[in-house]
Parts: sequence; C-alpha cells; structure tokens
Amino acid sequence: MEQHGGSWHSGGGRSAPPRTGVRASLLGTPGTGKRSAGYGAPVETINDRLLSWASILEPTTRLQAERTASMPFVRPHVALMPDAHLGKGATVGSVIPTDGAVIPAAVGVDIGCGMDAVRTQFAAADLAGRDLSALHQQIARAVPLSAGRYNRRLRDSAAARVAELRELPGAAQADGAAPNWPLQLGSLGSGNHFIEVSLDETDRVWLFLHSGSRGVGNRLASKHIAVAQERCRGEHLPDRDLAYLVEGTPEFDAYVEALLWAQRFAALNRAEMVDRVAEQVSRFLGTEVQRVQEVSCHHNYTARETHLGREVWLSRKGAISAQAGQWGLVPGSMGTASYVVVGRGHPLALMSAPHGAGRNHSRGAARRLFTRADLDRRMAGIAWGRSDAFLDEHPEAYKAIEVVMADAADLVEVRHTLRQVVNVKGD
Repeated sequence: MEQHGGSWHSGGGRSAPPRTGVRASLLGTPGTGKRSAGYGAPVETINDRLLSWASILEPTTRLQAERTASMPFVRPHVALMPDAHLGKGATVGSVIPTDGAVIPAAVGVDIGCGMDAVRTQFAAADLAGRDLSALHQQIARAVPLSAGRYNRRLRDSAAARVAELRELPGAAQADGAAPNWPLQLGSLGSGNHFIEVSLDETDRVWLFLHSGSRGVGNRLASKHIAVAQERCRGEHLPDRDLAYLVEGTPEFDAYVEALLWAQRFAALNRAEMVDRVAEQVSRFLGTEVQRVQEVSCHHNYTARETHLGREVWLSRKGAISAQAGQWGLVPGSMGTASYVVVGRGHPLALMSAPHGAGRNHSRGAARRLFTRADLDRRMAGIAWGRSDAFLDEHPEAYKAIEVVMADAADLVEVRHTLRQVVNVKGD
C-alpha cells in the first residue's frame, strides 16, 4: 500500500530518519549518554528510532516497542515513557509520531482516557472528624461505577454536553456503534479508573478522577481497528495490531472523525463526573465547592502536532502532553501518591511524560500474589470499597511511582503531591 506523494511505501526498503539538525544535537552519539542543550538524555537510546526514559523495562516490552518503531512511517522516533509496559496494540507508555498514516490499535479502545483534577478551597481540617465512608457512598451513588453500568436517565448537566456532541462530526458513527451513548456520559467504568478526594503537601483538598470514552469509545475503536486489519490483510506486519490506515483514504478520514469525537466525549464525560463529585462534596461539607484550580489531560489519544521540525500525527498511548509550562496529572496506584506536574517541553521525549505508575504484574498475577489482608493494610486510613474485587489494583501490582517520577525528572516538574483519603472504584 503506497502513500500518495509521500516518502515511504510498505513493500520495499526503508531507512531511519537521518540524525540531523536539532535532533542530532540533542541526541548525540548512541551509547555515549551525553546530555545536550540543557535537556537530560534518555535513560537508553535503544536505536535511532526508539528512545527510552524507563529505568525499568521488561524484555517483552522492549521487543513490542521495537516492532512499533520499525514501522516505515514512524518519524522521527518512538519515545518510551518511564512507566512503559506491555500493552495490547502497542506499548503502554509510548509516544508514536507517524507521517502519512495512523495505527488505530496504538491508541487502543479507551480513546481519550485521561485525568481531571480540581483544587478546592477546603483543607484537611474541614474533613477532620467526619465519616469519610459516608462521602464515599455519596459519590458511588452519584456516579455509575463498573463496566457496562450507565445512567438511567439524562441529567440536565449531561444533556447540554450531549447536545454539543450531537453537533460534532462523528456523532452518526457513535449512534451506529452505541445508540445509548448519551446515558454513558458521566459514568466511571472499572479497572484502574477511579474517583478520589485527596490532600496535597499543604493539606489542601483536591478532587481527582480517571476515566475515558466508555463503551462508545471502545466500540468505535474496535470497528476501525478491524478496518485497518482488513486493509492490511496479506501485508507482512511485525504485529497484526500494527495495522494502519493511510492518510488521504476514506478509511483514514472515518477513523480520525470517530477518534476526535470520542476524545471530546471522554473530556466531557470526566467534566460531568467532576460536577457530580463536587456536588457531593458540597453536600457533605455544607459549603459549595470553589474551584481554585482545574487541570485536565488526555493520556490515550492522537493529535496533529509538530516535533523536531516535522508535522506528524502524534499518538500518546499512556502518556501525557508535557509542553513547557503545560499542567498535567500523573496518578499513582490506589494507596500511593499522585502528582500535579508542569511540563518541561523535552523535545526528544516529544514533549510528553508518563501517565501513571504502569503495571508491574498482570491482573491475574496480582490476584495470585496479593491477599485481601495485605490490601487492607495498604489502604489503612483511606475510605475505599473494601472488596476482594480490587486485589488486582493492589499498589504493588504497579511500578513504584517514585521510580517513575525520578525517571521523569527531565520531562516534568512536580508542583503538588497528592495523597488520597477517599478512593472510589468500579469492580
């Protein structure tokens, strides 16, 4: 399959982008570890097309990333974040710039997954002596939790957001994929999605949540991944999940339309939940929440960006944008710290940063390794769901967030460190 008017084709030899100009001065010579232009060198230069900021990188993860980086339309290189780990479709914690094509499975099925946070006017003293398990229950009633659980009716606040989404290109695709998508808006999901009430280093109260585009995003993504795989049938790919769509084709345009719609849905889904959580905190404390600061960021998405002098389609799978001065959010696992950060704009990292701790054990392995009694000890002092269903979310099922943040020191500056006092999850 050939890119019309482009510089690559799938059937012949391909060359890595030359190391010239800004990229050359920043990267230096492989294996030298030189630092240039005020930016820290990557932890490891695996090859000219794959740079890693992960001090902990499993061999299977490295191999998966190498396969992605070998695709001929990757320009200039894949950047692995400190939380990189094996993923479906592509490595979680990878930043993939492509020219003339996109890989739908690189973003995956939770299009637009990301984080929202709100710093309130409240302090720890406002929570002291109160039963936080009651606040946990209030939030759990206000927001549908778990996979496949949605709203029974359309709330007024959600209705305005649904109206916006209906006017966007891609709404017809959403209607065809999941006709009940309006009732999905304002629902959390399961797995590592969460809602938290946290305290920062000065005991200020934050609202913090993690979710994405729910069932509608999953169905849209699955449809277009299948289209890409059909289009690449018979072509030798290093991995079937690296099936791609070529820019300028109807299939490419349809995917990008669905992608952008789902990314907006995800952002509005989180905004709706923030409103509901703020409402419950206001009722719990008897005073309306004031939003002193708000931060929102995707960490599973594709955008058109310019990096190292080249305009590309940049897919961040488990990574946040970290342009200089840009606020972002990096959550730890349940029971550990999370971080509010500001990007440093590292050019070789494609102005990106990690999205969290990154899994250290699969969900099945975590259930075999950890006990409920141990999880209870790790969650002491936190109001949480107190269920065996969360064993696979045990803090040690993830990489140590402190190591991830140390690896990310050249990518972001930590502004606030958050510790949860309420953790709400779906099973």
